Amino acid sequence: MIETSQPEWIAWMPSPPLVPDDSPLDTEHLARMTLGERSLEREVLAMFAEQALTVSRRLAAQPPDSAMLAHTLKGSARAIGAFAVADAAEALERALQDGDGIRAALARLDRRVSEARAVIETLLGRT
Repeated sequence: MIETSQPEWIAWMPSPPLVPDDSPLDTEHLARMTLGERSLEREVLAMFAEQALTVSRRLAAQPPDSAMLAHTLKGSARAIGAFAVADAAEALERALQDGDGIRAALARLDRRVSEARAVIETLLGRT
């Protein structure tokens, strides 16, 4: 006799959308990652805004650790839902590895960081 049982339900965390909207920040993703804790969201956003500015300024000088900086920014951006920043940081990583298109990749990353920071500043009520 074959024994059947009910499947176990597992609480899965949803993935980011495959086709995200055009916003520089996916606030639904951020809410999932911070478990809806508004104070944590604000803290994480403030830290990211500062980190993104610092890293993008350092990257403009193209230091020897540029690939590591871009990689770090990519991970931080994905964690909070700044997927355009993450994509631009990833493109910079590739450009640094290839040794080609670095200037254009830096400019794109700078634009994406500025866009994300503008949204963050609005969300934090600083504008």
